[in-house]
Amino acid sequence: MKLGHYELGVPVFLAPLAGVTDKAFRETVCAVGGEYVWTEMISDKALTYQNSRTLNMLDLYGESEPRIVQLFGSDPETMARAALLAIDCSANVIDINMGCPAQKIVKNGEGSALLKDLPRAQAIASAVVRAVHVPVTVKIRLGWNDEDIVAIELAKGLEAVGVQMLTVHARTREQFYSGQADWEWIRRVKQAVSIPVIGNGDVFIPEDAGRLIEQTGCDGVMIGRGALGNPWLIPRTQHYLNSGSLLPEPRLEERLQVVLQHFDRILRYKGDRIGLNEMRKHAVWYIKGVQKAAQLRNVIMQTKSPEEMRAVLIQILQDIG
Repeated sequence: MKLGHYELGVPVFLAPLAGVTDKAFRETVCAVGGEYVWTEMISDKALTYQNSRTLNMLDLYGESEPRIVQLFGSDPETMARAALLAIDCSANVIDINMGCPAQKIVKNGEGSALLKDLPRAQAIASAVVRAVHVPVTVKIRLGWNDEDIVAIELAKGLEAVGVQMLTVHARTREQFYSGQADWEWIRRVKQAVSIPVIGNGDVFIPEDAGRLIEQTGCDGVMIGRGALGNPWLIPRTQHYLNSGSLLPEPRLEERLQVVLQHFDRILRYKGDRIGLNEMRKHAVWYIKGVQKAAQLRNVIMQTKSPEEMRAVLIQILQDIG
């Protein structure tokens, strides 16, 4: 598929995950072979106020194109200004979040709340498209709940104002991340519009992505929770979709090297105190499914210094091997 002047093949995108897809994790995914990553979702208001933490989230230095920045907000003019500021920070694609289910986002009329206000959703997309010279994309959910599915209507409206790609998380806001993603709605959205549609929801192994594309006809996939502790899933899925063959799971040596490099990146960008806190959650994800994971989680959460965390990670991964 094509997005602007970018030829993406059958793309596999790392989903924008708040508190997860920071620069350290994006670099880690790309280091193991991933190609297409998104920033965490960024507040339009915080960006226009030049909030220092928000500006740090927009550190795209050294990252490969397309550099995709996801913004969230509820006011068309503010979103347009924020999009221009993101481009000043070297964004190549602007994505608009219309799917985040978190209450703190929804209560402000942002994220999934826009599923209940389609005129505003369309106005936001239109304002951003008019303001910028780069592709504008949108990530949506199916609707607020099962009784109010608006994905097709919203998709058509977004296409009409110049949005160039849609990502459809095949759940409602009411579901949050529970239950099963209803891929049938991705198929229906794909049939309703002519722009590329990316399928999102319940892709945890490369074969899931293959089934998603086969069942829906979508142009690519987005992986969120499946990549937590498993950055290799992104390139392994990309390879599977474009070649039909499965790459082997990473060997112990590679896993150890990548985990420690990820930790080093977190420390470099966030410092020892915040970096240690951040690595605790990633470390727990990295060991998910291993024997005695619950006990190991307690050990990880009790680490007091980067040096102690590094020693614990090395010991755990060596024991796994």
